[in-house]
Amino acid sequence: MNFQVTVLKILVSYPDGFAVMEDLKRDMALLATSGRDWADRTKRLAARVPDLDIFSQGLVERISGGWKITVGGREVLESMEAHRVPTAPVEAPPVQEAAALTLPTQVPPLRQPADRAKRRRERRELRREAS
Repeated sequence: MNFQVTVLKILVSYPDGFAVMEDLKRDMALLATSGRDWADRTKRLAARVPDLDIFSQGLVERISGGWKITVGGREVLESMEAHRVPTAPVEAPPVQEAAALTLPTQVPPLRQPADRAKRRRERRELRREAS
């Protein structure tokens, strides 16, 4: 399993792309034990961006107790997941370019599939039961 690709995939599934460390660790553990398919998929995606470094390239930010995917992180993830097979690996933006990325004034809300909403509801219920 590729840690950095997994982090991007987890963060993009959360509203606003932000997750607290507790949720990240739980989701990471779930995916790590989900079987060979996930590990193979993340390795394939990571092979498309061989120099991937989510923090130094500004793809993920550390924010008060959690991590948040940036616009650049979403773009790199989308390019990795493109169905076409590129002739050459996709290059992640260098540190200088990633820092120069600016957020648009308004980001349209992401459409949340019913499964994602169901997972969030289940996670909330599990946290309540655990408390």
